[in-house]
Amino acid sequence: MSGAAFWGHDGKALADFYAAALGWKVTQTYGDSAAMISDGTTGYVFYTAKDFRAPDWPADELVFHLELACDDVAATEELLLSLGATKPDHQPGGERWTVLLDPSGQPFCISARG
Repeated sequence: MSGAAFWGHDGKALADFYAAALGWKVTQTYGDSAAMISDGTTGYVFYTAKDFRAPDWPADELVFHLELACDDVAATEELLLSLGATKPDHQPGGERWTVLLDPSGQPFCISARG
């Protein structure tokens, strides 16, 4: 299985957000500070970092960000906002992609599949 690790102010809450966003499941928890989500081939682990500070985007450069492809961008945006994402005013992608901030304040993008 391939995967990646992410840090935020509440790893378990962030795992719940991305599991719901991706339609995956929380497959393992590690005490109160971390959780893993997976679709069976890829896994993401989310850790709690007590000194976590979200990037001040777009002023701060990003080390990385996720890009999620979907069939219906408007419906996906609505779902993600209902799950706790926020939409910043700065939208550099025009009609190609939409930037959202996850509940920990980290930017990620959604765009149309294909």
